[in-house]
Amino acid sequence: MRLTHILAAAVMGLFLAGCTTEEVVDSVDVDLKKVTSKTNYELSGKIVQKMQAMSMAKTSPIMLRIFKEEGALEVWKANTSNRFEKLREYKICAWSGKLGPKVKEGDRQAPEGYYPLAPGQLNPNSSYYLAINTGFPNQFDRANGRFGTNLMIHGACSSSGCYSMTDEQMQEIFALARDAFKGGQSTIQLQALPFRMTAENMARHRNSPHYDFWKNLKEGYDQFEITKRPPEFAICDRKYVFNKSVAGKMNPTGQCPALSTPPSMEMALASYNKKYDEDYAKALKKLDGLVWYEPSEAERKAVVAKQRAGRELAYAPTGTSLDAGKLMKVADLEKQEAHRAELEEAKKAIEIQTAALEKSTRNGKSVPIPQENPLPRPVAQIATAAPVPGQGGFWGNLFKKPAPVAAAQPASGPLLGEPQTASADTTGQSLASGPGAAARAGRETTAAVPVNVETRKVSVKPGHKGAQPTAVSQAAPVDQTTGAQVSAAGAHTAEGAQAAGEMPVPQALAEQQPEGKKKPFWKLW
Repeated sequence: MRLTHILAAAVMGLFLAGCTTEEVVDSVDVDLKKVTSKTNYELSGKIVQKMQAMSMAKTSPIMLRIFKEEGALEVWKANTSNRFEKLREYKICAWSGKLGPKVKEGDRQAPEGYYPLAPGQLNPNSSYYLAINTGFPNQFDRANGRFGTNLMIHGACSSSGCYSMTDEQMQEIFALARDAFKGGQSTIQLQALPFRMTAENMARHRNSPHYDFWKNLKEGYDQFEITKRPPEFAICDRKYVFNKSVAGKMNPTGQCPALSTPPSMEMALASYNKKYDEDYAKALKKLDGLVWYEPSEAERKAVVAKQRAGRELAYAPTGTSLDAGKLMKVADLEKQEAHRAELEEAKKAIEIQTAALEKSTRNGKSVPIPQENPLPRPVAQIATAAPVPGQGGFWGNLFKKPAPVAAAQPASGPLLGEPQTASADTTGQSLASGPGAAARAGRETTAAVPVNVETRKVSVKPGHKGAQPTAVSQAAPVDQTTGAQVSAAGAHTAEGAQAAGEMPVPQALAEQQPEGKKKPFWKLW
């Protein structure tokens, strides 16, 4: 059993060694700092010398050929015998999606097929340094319901459905195309193919859903390999036809008219296909029980992730499918695909739940959640106004403890005509206040404001024997907002009262005496 696994691994290694054999990739000797005009850039002396050695004129026609899986872009150029030879091969910096044609806008797929490039498709003002529009969709794409826009070959090494090169590579490709158009070439043929369409590669991808489409593309690939000239193509019955003599009008979506192949091409194709069939049968034996795992774009990016270190964020290279993909046993691939399907289903379920939650929570806004045990809020202590002296009548206020205040203005002195002893009589009824009263006042009121206390003499009616004159005070108005009595006197009066060690004594409201001169009460007797 162990020997069987070792042999299987050896077969996979040998097969992949044949698949991953890379062609010689040309280095680009373009110094962008010295490029003063992107459209007028002249090719380097090395390329011109190579053209001369290959019997190619500087302005002879060219053809572009792309292989997705290998990540390669080739430039073929006609020699003096009108046969095309490969002049340059570049490593594609980035292409998005997976193997297979572009089907719709936004699928991130890069086009596959045959596209004629006209001079007007060269864009020297591209946001991606320089660009060449592929012309997707062509007649074949439209006949098969495939659509998309702005599919380019451009610089900047960042792709969303395009074939992206480095800026240096794009400068050279653009100059080669410009010189070919100067030489009279009307259109440049672009062959965008999934891979080198050899017998082994076709056998490796035999299970792909795009296999029939690729077989149609392979017809043009084979004829170019035979003739080394870009094949002439047309579209009928939603298929490409190559190098056919047509007896009638071609309709991309209609049935093909009578078609014929030149005898020389038939003979060459017969020999070519015979060798191909033999190689294909051998490849199937090597691949018995094995299938090719086609990597995703993310997996291709992962194999070249180190290349992004120290580069700008827009720089996004992708590795080749050959480096990221692998041959697997059928059972192992089935398990892997089943696990992948489960993950996709779980991801979709999460997306559905998220969308439903956003819809039920006011378009994604958070809904407040009530607390199970909210903490009690502190009760605000509201200061209440001290009772106004004088309320409750004369006798009630006589024995009632007045509201303490911080300071008071001293008595203003006796009235005109009154003896100086009157103040002594009136102060006899003052309530004593000391430090203890001041402490109690601090607990009962939130703020103490100096009160202006004015002492007046109250006349006593005849018949009230032994009655003593009582000093009453005219209370200051109460501030309704603070609940404290407001004094009109300055702060210096309060300081004077505190210096004496006594608290001011509030007095009852005195009855308003009539205007004019007042007689002392003893003269009434």
